[in-house]
Amino acid sequence: MKAVVWHGVGDIRVEDVPEPKIHEPYDAIVRITSSAICGTDLHFVRGTMPGMKEGRILGHEAVGTVAEVGPGVRNFRPGDRVVVPSTVACGTCSYCRAGYYAQCDNANPGGRRAGTVFFGGPEAAGGLDGLQAEYARIPYAHVGLVPLPDTVDDAQAILLSDIYPTAWFGARLAEIGSGDTVAILGAGPVGQSAIACARLQGAGRIIVVDGVPDRLDLARDQHAETVDFNAEEPVEAVLDLTGGIGVDRVIDAVGVDAQRPARGPAAEALAGRAEEFDRERDEVAPGQRPDGETWVPGDAPSLAARWAVQMAAKAATIGTIGVYPPQVEHYPFGEAFMKNLTLRMGNCNHRRYLPRLVSMVASGELDPTPLLTRWAEVPDAVEAYRTFDRRESGWTKVALGVDGHGSVAPGMGEAAGTGAATTAGTNG
Repeated sequence: MKAVVWHGVGDIRVEDVPEPKIHEPYDAIVRITSSAICGTDLHFVRGTMPGMKEGRILGHEAVGTVAEVGPGVRNFRPGDRVVVPSTVACGTCSYCRAGYYAQCDNANPGGRRAGTVFFGGPEAAGGLDGLQAEYARIPYAHVGLVPLPDTVDDAQAILLSDIYPTAWFGARLAEIGSGDTVAILGAGPVGQSAIACARLQGAGRIIVVDGVPDRLDLARDQHAETVDFNAEEPVEAVLDLTGGIGVDRVIDAVGVDAQRPARGPAAEALAGRAEEFDRERDEVAPGQRPDGETWVPGDAPSLAARWAVQMAAKAATIGTIGVYPPQVEHYPFGEAFMKNLTLRMGNCNHRRYLPRLVSMVASGELDPTPLLTRWAEVPDAVEAYRTFDRRESGWTKVALGVDGHGSVAPGMGEAAGTGAATTAGTNG
């Protein structure tokens, strides 16, 4: 079968690999119809997340049809259409039963304290092949798979595999409540999803900070207030927008690949920290292999965290869902401590939120498809990765149509939905 395969930092390929087989009673094989490229996938190619094994199939987002089930899977049968949560969980341990699926005691072969397992990741994350392929083996399929009604198509469902549950989780971590003023750092796929999730959880105002013009435009399409960190100093801008107080809640949807401002007052303010950020980048990505402007790791790994703390009001809450791998050791704890901030973070418990999100989409309460700005076919996946990595205009979220029958059609998103529940209004 065809799959997107990691061979090293800066080296991914589309190639033929063996089809997966049932290994355990609770396994299922899913024929993938649609997958997607996530910012987390870019960490592996940029070198900001270590421990990948050569030959690993990439990807942790998928929609498909059940092809085969093991004898322990009683709730699915071949032909069922499903969305696959990005993280893997057993469903029986105390953590899963409490809703902390990302901290499952049994999924990781490294043991109970080994941490989150997700598809297409490093050995420490379970060493599972990913979902950017024609078929995938799904462990604990009786828990992991979530059925899809006919009213939820691939273009909607692929956004529910990871980014919308993660955004919903981020809003929960940030403790968003009615009337809160919320800052979202990062207007990539998860940051865009977080706008809708924050609004649905009661946010009164939403301020989005980024430096990529078309991503800021997409945030404005959702009627968020926007701050361009290449045009103004973002902390000062947020303080000005909030009467000098700061925001009640912050969602950090950036993580370790944060970039310094390229120009403007924020760039000038950070000029004296260039060597410090360079050291951070080299600590985080010692094996980086940039190819021109592609596969370049973030040059300010702690910057989003610093800005989050600085723009938060006293006694505010920060929810961090942008990825910070274990080698990251820099965080402004002193300033956070002196402001009595609550810091909450971690990997999303996808399976906890996915059924509800599927129901919200099926009912029309949420339409995520406007975020799906580019659709590619698997043979074009490497070039799609490169374009997405460079944050080129219009490439905010990229889906891969794997199987022609029922998959996301290649194109530029013309068939996306209205986004009525996402934008809270009609664009001007």
